[in-house]
Amino acid sequence: MEENKKVIFTRPHKTIYATEDTIIKVFDNRYSKSDVLNEARNEALVEENAELNIPSLISVSETPEGWCLVRDKVEGSTLAELMEREPEKLETYMEMFVDLQLTVHKQKVPTIKRLRHKLMDQINSLKDLGATARYELAVRLESMPKHTKLCHGDFNPSNIIVDKYGKLWIIDWAHAAQGNASADAAMTYLLFCLEDQKKADMYMKLFCDKSDTARQYVNRWLPIVAAAQMTKKKEKEKELLMKWIDVVEYQ
Repeated sequence: MEENKKVIFTRPHKTIYATEDTIIKVFDNRYSKSDVLNEARNEALVEENAELNIPSLISVSETPEGWCLVRDKVEGSTLAELMEREPEKLETYMEMFVDLQLTVHKQKVPTIKRLRHKLMDQINSLKDLGATARYELAVRLESMPKHTKLCHGDFNPSNIIVDKYGKLWIIDWAHAAQGNASADAAMTYLLFCLEDQKKADMYMKLFCDKSDTARQYVNRWLPIVAAAQMTKKKEKEKELLMKWIDVVEYQ
């Protein structure tokens, strides 16, 4: 691994380092070689096929700390940081965010994993939900329109970097897939709700207005993506996610 690196932040089971020119994302032993290679493959496929600003993937390697991805470094602030720093510009930044997500949804990456397959695998893995809930979620997922739009899967303001020229860069493509854009929007809405309901409501209105999508249609994806989020096993999120999952049995 490169020398003269410094920790810029940590997440559960991951440490992010920076050098002068690169960002190094190190995974602990909870992540298998195949998990890390899958994330690298997603990034390479999107980089090769989509017209988006993505830091270039330089290498994948094994280190004493665990497997790591090395990418080009992009200097700037995340949209999350800008929203926090300049709350008076929240709506402007949210419009930038939604416009960028709609640009992502216009892209085609034919060989990337199908979102409905990924979601079905996640639903089936949640054995503590109970067979009835899993069945209802699977039936709902199977009934939803099947599209092939590029979906980021974790599209939130902390994954958007704004450089000094105002160019927007998208990072962290681990959950990328091709599928229904409204499923991607539902996941983004859910991620906002877990942090800030005001931002969540602003996001949902802007997304539905700009994409000409009925909010009720995005809402139909919420129990499905809540189940997907449950697989991350974040205890503080469990109560709210379960409320959304329970909705499926009464609709």
